[in-house]
Amino acid sequence: MSITTARISRRAALLSAGSALALPAIGHAQAWPARPIRIVIPFGAGGSVDVVGRTLAAKLSQIFGQPVVVDNRPGGATSIGALHVARSAPDGYTLFYGTPATQIINPSLLTNLTYDPDGDLTATGSVMRAPNLLVIHPSLGVRDVPGLIAKAKERPGELVYVSSSIGSSNHLSGEMLCSMTGIRMMHSPASNFGIYSADLLAGRSHMCFGTISDMMRLTAGGGLLRIAVTSAERSPLLPDVPTVAETVPGFEATAYNYIAVPAGTPRNIILALNAGFNRALSDPAVLAHMAETGLTPIATDTPDDAQTTIMRERARWKRVIEGAGIRLDG
Repeated sequence: MSITTARISRRAALLSAGSALALPAIGHAQAWPARPIRIVIPFGAGGSVDVVGRTLAAKLSQIFGQPVVVDNRPGGATSIGALHVARSAPDGYTLFYGTPATQIINPSLLTNLTYDPDGDLTATGSVMRAPNLLVIHPSLGVRDVPGLIAKAKERPGELVYVSSSIGSSNHLSGEMLCSMTGIRMMHSPASNFGIYSADLLAGRSHMCFGTISDMMRLTAGGGLLRIAVTSAERSPLLPDVPTVAETVPGFEATAYNYIAVPAGTPRNIILALNAGFNRALSDPAVLAHMAETGLTPIATDTPDDAQTTIMRERARWKRVIEGAGIRLDG
């Protein structure tokens, strides 16, 4: 082992133990990082994931002493961004912002993947969990989850829930509710938030499992009812809104977000990245931003914890996807 590698390894060990003093010096005393770092986000600019990614990038720039920039590469159910990162040099300068699609949902949903979900990407750490908020149109005549389930049983296959796309967390939240309660509902995918919000407000769709921030804006005028959150516990942002699990024990549908790097990235760099993420996600300003949008940051995970979570989430959503018979061309 070279002197430089030995020093980086010792520094990585300190970082993984949570040394706040060691982190700022990485960019100045070690070989990595010696130039800007990119976070590839597999969605367009301006969405909720992009906002979180940019907030994280700004804080990491301070921590690592190098610019950390966002590179939006949307399309292909996150496959375009994932493939770009998979083909990048495993040197710690190209990161991937992972959502459930890439390594959790796509392996069961898509018939042909352009990347290897296990062999091409390595998790470096967790970012957050994003619960959904279930809202319904008042014309449905129900005001809570028990009433919704009863109505769906009275009208099997007639109630319509809208989502942003097939395989999205708001789509699969609905499929999970159906599978756990024995009800049948009709899924109506929309191409963007503007379309499905218009359908909801007009009553053409009966309900939506949307992100908390989106649904809070949509319900601010009182035209829709907030009836439940999909997290295991109530959201601090909406303490009076019950969880779906209070009616359907064991129900939990939250979108897990994490950071990955190309397979083969040195372990010492992965550990340094992980320590940087954990420090950024403990920052008061970052915590405040996430709290305002109903997100739950994860600031204590190791890279191995993140990989374990990915595999556990994949198995859980595979059951839902296969049970609903959902399959798309990759």
